[in-house]
Amino acid sequence: MGFTFHAGKKTAIDIPMTEQYDSRILFRPASELAEAVEILCRKAGMLSYPAEIPVFPDLPDNPDESAVGRRIGQIAGLLGIEAEPVESSYADIEEMIARSGPALFHIPESEPPQFLAVLKGGHRRLSVIAADMSVRRIPLKTVRNVLTHKLEAPLNRSIDKYLERAGVPEERREQARQSFLSEHLGTERIRGCWLLRFSPGTDFFKQVLHARLPRCLAVMTGLHIIGQILMFSGWWIIGQSIFKGHFEWVWLSAWALIMFTGIPLQLIGIRAGTFLSVGFGVLFKKRLLYGTLKLEPDEIRHQGAGQFLGRVMESESLDSMVLGSSFAAGIAVIDLIIAAAVMWKGVGGPYHIIALLFWCFITFFMFWLLYRHVREMVETYREMTNDLVERMVAHRTRLAQEDHKRWHDDEDKILNRYLNLLEEQEGISIQLKSVISRGWLITGLSGIAFAFVTGSASQAELAVSLGGIMLAAHALSGIVGGITGIVGAKMAWEQAGPLFRAGTREKIPPRFFSDSSGNKTDQPDQGMPLMLLKDIVFRYREHGRPILRESSLKIHKGDRILLEGPSGGGKSTLISIMAGLNVPESGLLMLQGADWQTIGPEAWRKRVTTAPQFHENHILTETFSFNLLMGRDWPPCDKDLEEAGTVCRELGLGDLLDRMPAGFQQMVGESGWRLSHGERSRLYIARAILQKADLIILDESFAALDPENLRLALSCVIRRANTLLVIAHP
Repeated sequence: MGFTFHAGKKTAIDIPMTEQYDSRILFRPASELAEAVEILCRKAGMLSYPAEIPVFPDLPDNPDESAVGRRIGQIAGLLGIEAEPVESSYADIEEMIARSGPALFHIPESEPPQFLAVLKGGHRRLSVIAADMSVRRIPLKTVRNVLTHKLEAPLNRSIDKYLERAGVPEERREQARQSFLSEHLGTERIRGCWLLRFSPGTDFFKQVLHARLPRCLAVMTGLHIIGQILMFSGWWIIGQSIFKGHFEWVWLSAWALIMFTGIPLQLIGIRAGTFLSVGFGVLFKKRLLYGTLKLEPDEIRHQGAGQFLGRVMESESLDSMVLGSSFAAGIAVIDLIIAAAVMWKGVGGPYHIIALLFWCFITFFMFWLLYRHVREMVETYREMTNDLVERMVAHRTRLAQEDHKRWHDDEDKILNRYLNLLEEQEGISIQLKSVISRGWLITGLSGIAFAFVTGSASQAELAVSLGGIMLAAHALSGIVGGITGIVGAKMAWEQAGPLFRAGTREKIPPRFFSDSSGNKTDQPDQGMPLMLLKDIVFRYREHGRPILRESSLKIHKGDRILLEGPSGGGKSTLISIMAGLNVPESGLLMLQGADWQTIGPEAWRKRVTTAPQFHENHILTETFSFNLLMGRDWPPCDKDLEEAGTVCRELGLGDLLDRMPAGFQQMVGESGWRLSHGERSRLYIARAILQKADLIILDESFAALDPENLRLALSCVIRRANTLLVIAHP
């Protein structure tokens, strides 16, 4: 059988398949791309209502993957969804397809462009949305062969001839062919897939529901309740045999069956708990990272490295602390309710219920005291962490200028205070763990002591009461452990909470559409300024002194502007507004005739790039090529690396490239190859040039260069920058 997909102007391509499918039903043309994305989102449960999407201009007949990706990203952005491009090696393509969904696959060599809308993946068959809106199941190999046909076609004929000459039996040729192809194409990259998913900034509860994590929680809770019922059933069977004075094999067999029934239930509960823990952890960590990237520079400028390290350390295990502690406390509460119901049927009755409520009140009161104490201890710990990191960063300065006799005075004081608080906290925790459960046992047993001594209650009633008391003691111990973890999670949340909440900030939807496919309509008119600032007012605090007051500037394409001024005059603040890093309080800010809200922050920052001052710019611990090309598509192609090498040599960094053993792949940064002050400055300049922005802003980037390198750097920048603004001191 064959699978033929009709590719418009091109000749139909025959791909061997086990079943027959009509591509006109399965594949969606580019003109229906917006509709396909919306239907995928609705059927996947990410969109609960039909959305109106504006009409997009048609894609060219043979678009590159970046243009297709931008179009899909724009459509997904209007729906509040993210489209993540993924790629795979030839060897792992089946695994990537099996894990996809909802996803869009771009069909190679199709003109006009065609797409396959995958609703749900699978290791054997995929659920796809056909052109008639129905969901159909097709083999995974169907999609695999469509995506890999372009790579395999040039090799198939020669491989078949070789296998025929070698006398390989017909039934084994397919397997042999796949082995040859895997050997030759194993490292080839296959692109053209976009996964549709919620943005990490979407309502977190909505993400949890979509990941079906409440189902795992319900399974775990239900299995625990069933386990408790089975446990009480086993107690009842054993009790019946004891009260009768002998064991019967029927009852003993029933007890054994109940015990063995609990084993698979426990395994299922553990598996559900693993899915819950991993799923919740993934969502939580993504939100924290997303929130971190959403922070504005001014929000974190006043915080040191130590404070950030404290945030990382305390948020690292926050998800497991919240999940584990909350679930442990919740299970303990369920056990406490079951214990109360059991004790109500026993000897103590109302006395045990009142006593249990009293001990619960004591437990929560002691935890309130523990929370206040732990809060002070954690604040001291954060102070120690920040102080340690700051002293490590400033070690050279302290070594050269501070009297070594006073190095550890402050450290000893804060360490002693922390140790004292830690000792007190451990004492309170030990008292909680020992007093709560043991105190309850004494109180509970006192409720059945009189009936036990006088014999006024039956053995069955005493056994029921004793079982309820023991279960309540176990539940109180669980509550102690759970709430102790919740107290720690509350402390960690104070550090991680701002990052989590930052992810909920409203994202400006993309409304400015432009493709790099020869469309020049977004280029500015000759008479229109590239950038216009008029009557800009900006202040860092709401009621603070304005840093900029009614500032105006007009920049045309091709301008070369030098901006001079004294330190503290607002030069860096002005360029942060021009680069889209800060938003002015009032005034007009436009780029090519459109304002910041219309273009959007991401598109704005691609068109205007800046090399910040030396103390605000960084060399990341990565390869030299990454530090140069981090503002462009990654990984780079050979053309990008060639251009980067040319720019570096024009800036006088050729000797550095020749000296580094690995060249562009040499690791640099604090943990790699150390660069001098002047080499760092020129790398910052090269990084800004290689972003290919419409406007390049250099903030005191030439201050650390000697006259010869300054001449080279100025010549390179003036020659390569489309429009240039240089900040310098007079």
